[in-house]
Amino acid sequence: MTSDKPRAKPIQRKPRAEVFRRAIEIAEGEGLARADMVLHLTLRDAHQLKADPGIPISDISFAGGAMQFLGVPVVQGGAPVSFLGGEGLTDIPFTA
Repeated sequence: MTSDKPRAKPIQRKPRAEVFRRAIEIAEGEGLARADMVLHLTLRDAHQLKADPGIPISDISFAGGAMQFLGVPVVQGGAPVSFLGGEGLTDIPFTA
């Protein structure tokens, strides 16, 4: 038996790297230096960021055992949702 109901289209979301990049740019536009930001990622988001073949090598690094994205230190895990934090940082939402 088939249903005549139309199927809902899946929500198209931007790649996580693009979402994080935009939040960093917004924070930087508000005067916060990248060195003062910290990108707190869920384990899932951290994995997706590391596995994304579209990210240029120059955008992500693992020097000294610490991950950075666009020069912003990354803390992996421990957050129920990913967020961008930093000294004096206003609420920079991640837009999907």
